[in-house]
Amino acid sequence: MNVDMSQFFQVFFDETDEHLAEQEKLLLNIDLDHPDQEDINAIFRAAHSIKGGAATFGFTDMADVGHVMESLLDEIRQGNERLTSGHVEAFLEAKDVLKMLRDAHQLGSEVDHDAVEQVMKHLKALSYPGNAPGGVEEAAGQEVQESESGAGLTSYEITLPAMDAVQLEALTEELETLGTIERETTPDGNAILKLTSGKTRDDIISICAFVLNPDDVHITEVALSSGQDSADTRTDDERGYGFFNNITLPYRRESNPEAVRADEAARRKSETGGATQSRTSSHQQLGAASIRVGTEKVDQLINLVGELVITHAMIEQQAGSLDPMVYQRLLDSLSQLSRNSRDLQHAVMSMRMLPMEYAFSRFPRMVHDLAGKLGKKVELVTAGAATELDKGLIERIIDPLTHLVRNSVDHGIELPEERKAAGKNEVGRLYLSASHQGGNIVIEVNDDGAGLDRDRIMDKAREKGLPVSDNMSDAEVWNLIFLPGFSTSSAVTEVSGRGVGMDVVRRNVSEMGGFLDIRSAHGMGTMLSIYLPLTLAILDGMSIRTGDEIYILPLGNVVESLQPEENDIKEVSGEGKVIKVRSEYLALLSLAEIFNIAPRAKTPSEGIVVILEADGNRAALLVDELVGQHQVVVKNLETNYRKVPNVSGATIMGDGNVALIIDVSWLLRSHNLHNDIGGF
Repeated sequence: MNVDMSQFFQVFFDETDEHLAEQEKLLLNIDLDHPDQEDINAIFRAAHSIKGGAATFGFTDMADVGHVMESLLDEIRQGNERLTSGHVEAFLEAKDVLKMLRDAHQLGSEVDHDAVEQVMKHLKALSYPGNAPGGVEEAAGQEVQESESGAGLTSYEITLPAMDAVQLEALTEELETLGTIERETTPDGNAILKLTSGKTRDDIISICAFVLNPDDVHITEVALSSGQDSADTRTDDERGYGFFNNITLPYRRESNPEAVRADEAARRKSETGGATQSRTSSHQQLGAASIRVGTEKVDQLINLVGELVITHAMIEQQAGSLDPMVYQRLLDSLSQLSRNSRDLQHAVMSMRMLPMEYAFSRFPRMVHDLAGKLGKKVELVTAGAATELDKGLIERIIDPLTHLVRNSVDHGIELPEERKAAGKNEVGRLYLSASHQGGNIVIEVNDDGAGLDRDRIMDKAREKGLPVSDNMSDAEVWNLIFLPGFSTSSAVTEVSGRGVGMDVVRRNVSEMGGFLDIRSAHGMGTMLSIYLPLTLAILDGMSIRTGDEIYILPLGNVVESLQPEENDIKEVSGEGKVIKVRSEYLALLSLAEIFNIAPRAKTPSEGIVVILEADGNRAALLVDELVGQHQVVVKNLETNYRKVPNVSGATIMGDGNVALIIDVSWLLRSHNLHNDIGGF
């Protein structure tokens, strides 16, 4: 019977990614002095699952690497070898190779065969370290002696349900790795495998669970044939029965199916710490609770909901002129439609939300490798990984975060001897956190390193001919590092020193509608905060009018609005107008002048001033009037037309007209570029 396995390839690729990610996470966090046995078991299960899946689909290169990795892990989990840092590095290298091979099979990317060969040699070399009592030769002699005498062996009769011939063949091959096996077929089509092995019943279940529900597998211990020692001197704990009480041997699954199922569930929960179940059971639960949908379908749904919101706004505006006494039922229905539309909008938007774990998960390995390359000791601590952000924003924030994390490890955290000399712990700490603040998400990169050196930054700025002064605030000095080409590194390395990165970070964050805040204390550390909107598809906006045109200001950039007094507005020679807001003077920008339109207000005192803030910059924007506050559906103007200065997008209003959305970051930044360095 031929089975087309290609339909299951994507499932295998996705699950392989999950196993590799979990494996890396466990390896990076494991305590070498006191390793948790459950962590080692979980790493082993991940390697075993990858190997088994790869063999099933014919990816022999992945299966070979997985097999060698699994064998070494099995020796460690059985206590025959002690886990060392050398093992961890080798397993991480193997993880990278498996990821490369997986990408080659899915995407057709190139394979570095030298890297594959090197990892295989590394793993095989570690498989014979001679650290078992008596060395490799003695251990091998004991294994041969035990095999010849039959000591420590058990004979199992494994009854399998009727299954596909290809799966049966693959399962039999897997079980053969545990010992010698014979196969029979019952009249009703079930397969019976007779296995003689030194492994436990749990080892058999872990292999069968890859393709079968463990509840459908019946395992019975039987007496060994003549010439073999039938006495079973193992304790209940060695058999795996330590999780249960009052079990009578031999153990027969079919004697009480309900109790067996309960015991098996308890065993799996205890084995995995309650975090995961067997592969088959978890797949059944996931299949019932979730479904994979392409992002293009989700985006299409979001666009349709956006059109629905716009249409609803049009209907609501038209209904505003109706007599509520005459059209009460219609207006009530419209109000209910409004609530349903809003709920639908929130539900659809949540489909694109991903936890920050998606971005954070790649940094433990990066910090581990980078710290090792620089000779530093760094501990990465994450918080708020469950905080959700729009998928598009998460994918775009990864590169800026990568720059910030690399800078913290390279520039911020000192070498161990420098930290000890400064009275610090030689292990530096790097914090990554995410949290919600109002309608924004705040991502922080915080290190306890040397902090920014004000004098060094100022000296570098003077070298570049920048107009800096000693009376600049710390915030203004720190913002100098975001200038293109600005770097305080004394040497160019593969990690940093070329002066690229921080300006890219700021530009990318601004393009996402966010801004950066930097704080630092010399000798204490540096904290960079990124403020982002939760999504770019829907925006909380304030509509303003100048002349006959309506514009939208992102509400997150609006600090306050006020009616200006004539005596609060001053003219600065060559610099334009400023307005005094309490004790602070702010640049006064005219929206009418920016877009070259005729305002209705003849003087500033007849209009409204809106105080805006972005990227640490503040300014006052003069408009004719405030129209209202509401959510708007953002349409990308650059995609449909071209990039327009001071505009980040457009939206369709309730009356069908198009309103431009002001790019506040661009507006304030371009103004400061024409004035002074303090705006950076």
